[in-house]
Amino acid sequence: MVQLMKMNVLDKLAVLLLIVGGFNWGLVGWLKYNLVDEVFGVESGMSRVIYALVGVASLYCIYTMIKMMSGSAKKHNLRK
Repeated sequence: MVQLMKMNVLDKLAVLLLIVGGFNWGLVGWLKYNLVDEVFGVESGMSRVIYALVGVASLYCIYTMIKMMSGSAKKHNLRK
């Protein structure tokens, strides 16, 4: 049985930023339209902040995933 992890505010914010980043990159790939640049200005300081936050969110999600996987391995005695 799969047990869902409870998400705190930081987890939810990281997921939201990954969704925003993924959606923006989808628009860039499919339509050559950059929503972040359109809203905040091309190469503006705010656009750079958004991109940096999406990057940090991805690192946080990688860390969280590793933590979840190692906890799961310990729980099921899969780790040697």
